[in-house]
Amino acid sequence: MSSYEALAARYDALTADVDHAAWADYLEKHFARCGQPVHTVLDLACGTGTMTCLLAERGYETIGVDRSADMLAVAAEKGRQVSGIPPLFLQQSMEELDLYGTVDACVCCLDSVNYVTRPADLLRAFRRVWLFLATGGLFVFDVNTPEKLQGLNGGVFLDENADTYCVWRASYARRSRICTYGMDLFFRTENGLWRREEEVHQERAYTLEELTGLLEEAGFDGIRQYGELRLRPPRPGEPRVFFTARKPA
Repeated sequence: MSSYEALAARYDALTADVDHAAWADYLEKHFARCGQPVHTVLDLACGTGTMTCLLAERGYETIGVDRSADMLAVAAEKGRQVSGIPPLFLQQSMEELDLYGTVDACVCCLDSVNYVTRPADLLRAFRRVWLFLATGGLFVFDVNTPEKLQGLNGGVFLDENADTYCVWRASYARRSRICTYGMDLFFRTENGLWRREEEVHQERAYTLEELTGLLEEAGFDGIRQYGELRLRPPRPGEPRVFFTARKPA
């Protein structure tokens, strides 16, 4: 089964602990610091569109892009509830990004960059972002650090609510630097019985130096690194790091 095919309908319930409003506040801090107005925002790998819709509610013209049709179906339903200009949602992979014009900023949240497991594909994705950013445009994304992904090796984790039970196991391959999550998902059906589905997800551990090099090769400058939801540089061992980069004039 492809990633998120089974999980899409229950994804929001299982990630209810993520403070999306705080993430949106953080992104807006970077918008305010970038030195030029931000009106249009691309939410790359938007998933179920929570961030896309939050930013739309805050007055931005937003586009959400994701490769999963199942996740986008949930996002489209949310988009219909947005007051003002509803988001536009497109089904595309990061490396095949193709917009009708440029945007002032691109955001890519919740370690979606790690899900691009081939460096050549990530470079292509960065180049596509660069192409569709306006001159001086801002790119903001976060990654799980190698220390975090390595530390998950051998772990067994549980997420549950009244209707969903998710057990996932992590294994980290040092040679490929890929962390694989095997998920067993149990869903309560309308007749009270439980249905089981399986999914496999993978993330690559990119070093901060690798990511900086790929951004530079794609044409970005002004590259900065930050601690998790902080405006200071990352500290050693920090599990999540944010990047900002600009498309130069």
